[in-house]
Amino acid sequence: MTLLLTVFAAVITTAIWYQKNDKTLQLGLLCWMFWGASIMWFVDAVFEYIELRADYFTPALEDMINDSFLGLSVIALALVIWIVVLLIKDPRGVIKNRLKK
Repeated sequence: MTLLLTVFAAVITTAIWYQKNDKTLQLGLLCWMFWGASIMWFVDAVFEYIELRADYFTPALEDMINDSFLGLSVIALALVIWIVVLLIKDPRGVIKNRLKK
């Protein structure tokens, strides 16, 4: 589930980045984070499959729920990091203008 969730997030973010191609939103950074997480979970899945073989395709419900929470946590953490970077860089000068007023 972690792999599936991060791949969906990566594909959606990449589609938005490709459509908008707006460098001020730093969507490229978000794409890299999601694709990096997807590669990490893919490598984890390969090694887990090597270890478990057929049992890999029949996970328990509890394991699926835990993996879903982990995947959502990874997505949330990437979004938080992306927002912090946006706030620090302030590409449109919104925070700078608010502080001047």
